[in-house]
Amino acid sequence: MKYMWWTVQVLCILISLFFLVFGVDLIRGAYGLNDPFSFIMTFFAASFIILISLTLALVFMIKMIRVFRHLRPSQAYEERS
Repeated sequence: MKYMWWTVQVLCILISLFFLVFGVDLIRGAYGLNDPFSFIMTFFAASFIILISLTLALVFMIKMIRVFRHLRPSQAYEERS
């Protein structure tokens, strides 16, 4: 059961990275639009998608690092005794 948490965190990071790639592709596609209103709306929507996906990926990575640092000293203590 303890490995399930790590699996969920990695899955969430992968989903966040997928949406990051989707946002970058969307922002590149916005530059091909001819209508200024559609360009502005697509550009800001893509920027918002990129912002949220980067933030979520960062949060999941920080959470994993904090748990790893918390577990590592206790495992080192168990190996000594």
